Amino acid sequence: MQYSEGRLGRIFALRLEEGERLNDTIEAFARERGISCAMAIFLGGSGDGSQVVVGPEANRGDAIIPLVHTLGGSQEVLAVGTLFPNEAGVPLLHMHAAAGREGGATVGCTRAGVEVWLVGEVVILEIIGAAGVRKKDPATGFQLLGF
Repeated sequence: MQYSEGRLGRIFALRLEEGERLNDTIEAFARERGISCAMAIFLGGSGDGSQVVVGPEANRGDAIIPLVHTLGGSQEVLAVGTLFPNEAGVPLLHMHAAAGREGGATVGCTRAGVEVWLVGEVVILEIIGAAGVRKKDPATGFQLLGF
């Protein structure tokens, strides 16, 4: 286990507009406001055709190939994620969401492209003093958080 200790900084409440992409919008906001480390919570709807990564094609192998699932119709979404900078200092969001419609549910990573439908509320809790950095792992190709 690795860890870093921090303290609560600024707290932001955002209302996203219909059609905005979740990760792109939160990362742009973080860059504009100088937020490097944070926790983000999303509550709202996803638009038809939004996509989430729902796992790898195989457990392990030479290459990890993501399975991408397209959400049909507008869906209710609840998501939580962390924001930490990459090696270049650019804040990157890692967020997982649960999306549902008519009793069916899908859980996955939002990096494939979740677009807001009608309602998109985000709370960002800034973490001051944490020393985390996302570094590209050569074995997986993922931007893994390290301290």
